[in-house]
Amino acid sequence: MFGMKKIETTWHHLLILAIEKGQFKHTQESLAGHFGYSLSTINLAVKKAAAVGAVKMSGKFFVLSDPKKLLFYWATHRNLDKDILYKTHSGLPISEIEGLIPPQSIMGGFSAAKKILGEAPSDYSKVFFYLSPETVETATKRYPASTKGNENIFVLKSYPKQKEYGQITTLPQTFVDLWSLSDWYAKDFLTSLEEKIDGLLSEAELVTKHVLS
Repeated sequence: MFGMKKIETTWHHLLILAIEKGQFKHTQESLAGHFGYSLSTINLAVKKAAAVGAVKMSGKFFVLSDPKKLLFYWATHRNLDKDILYKTHSGLPISEIEGLIPPQSIMGGFSAAKKILGEAPSDYSKVFFYLSPETVETATKRYPASTKGNENIFVLKSYPKQKEYGQITTLPQTFVDLWSLSDWYAKDFLTSLEEKIDGLLSEAELVTKHVLS
């Protein structure tokens, strides 16, 4: 079972290539081959992005002309709650909770943002990480079910190719996931992550102009 919708995983991939690698030009065929998705699925993802002005179509290829617009469009559609496989409470310090995260996990949320930014822009009290449904038991053993306090550990459903992006959620996914949260301190993290995204996109500006010319 997928965590994110296939359309969202397509947007995710496009944003990673743009923000982290400066790649903006793509074909639908190459994306379909990368994921093993049908062309109709890729076409729908690209059309939705084009409808909000994030993508420009050009013959056999398309260009992600406005990555930030796609980032925010995805953020408004991301539903983190539906991907929760398990949640519980622990009275341990956040650093100890993070230290117990199973090695096969993909660290997410505030913990991932702290690693991406080098430091946390604010204190935080919740830990998020991704696991496949088949391995969620590794988390339930480390974090037993508890009703003693507010839930502060959230195990989210990963999708097959997510592991290829590394042991922490990518910069765009971390931003989008935190956008879904109502915690007051999420805003501080989002501001810092957006500044980092803007900096990376600024470095790729010449590449963008070359592709669009």
